[in-house]
Amino acid sequence: MAKDSFARSLAAVLVHEGGYSNHPSDPGGPTMKGIIQRVYDGYRRSRGLAPRPVRELERAEMEDIYRRQYWDAVRADELPPGIDYVVFDGAVNSGPAQSAKWLQRALGLPADGQVGAVTLAAARAAADPARLVGDICDRRLAMLKALKTWPVFGRGWARRVADVRRKGAAWAGGGALPVDVHDAVPDVPGEGAKAPVSSARPAPRPQVGTGAVAGGVVASAVAEAARQLAPHAATSSTLAAIFSGLTLCGLAITLGGLAYVWWSAARAERRAQVLDLVPEAAGRP
Repeated sequence: MAKDSFARSLAAVLVHEGGYSNHPSDPGGPTMKGIIQRVYDGYRRSRGLAPRPVRELERAEMEDIYRRQYWDAVRADELPPGIDYVVFDGAVNSGPAQSAKWLQRALGLPADGQVGAVTLAAARAAADPARLVGDICDRRLAMLKALKTWPVFGRGWARRVADVRRKGAAWAGGGALPVDVHDAVPDVPGEGAKAPVSSARPAPRPQVGTGAVAGGVVASAVAEAARQLAPHAATSSTLAAIFSGLTLCGLAITLGGLAYVWWSAARAERRAQVLDLVPEAAGRP
């Protein structure tokens, strides 16, 4: 069954990976059927073979890489049907550690990115495997939307995750949803673009808001000091209006800066959750 599950899952992955690509915005660089040049180089060297262009990737090499570096890395043979495919596809697209974290978060476990005995036991004991598939896909899509390359590849990634959700839920429920497309080319460009967490948008800088707060306070203080020092400020409507305007401007800048500091802190916290950057306790579940 495990062998059949790998073959079925690989066929489903290849539907979205397509053939050769080298998109300038894809952090994976030159890629053939989902295998990037760097991974192929490492694979060839590990077998005492000279590196060569990933375009020359052979079918047997491709299957071996997928099994060893992605399927085995998330212990997919030991995961329930459907869940194995969902975690495997995520590993191919964003790395085994990141896909393992989506699984662990969906199971309510600490996310260390390593599928261990506790993670496997929780996955097998899941009361609603189809719902678990949905939770994993929701977390995956949220991270993809946080990447700098989402505007470029988002449409393809969204289609891919939707298809993974559909197939994974069907297989998790014991349904038969065959994949009869062999090495198909994706309908939407970018489905096979790599999506590592390292491509995430940078967190907002609270220092910008802090600087605005300081500037606003200074502007208000200067306006008040000028009001006190100007001998005709109280009798001149023009000067009074100028000083009032400066004071209000300083107040607006201060409030805006405070709002930005609050917003950036909230965004940074949300970003840390989506990207699984929240510190975890030691240990391997």
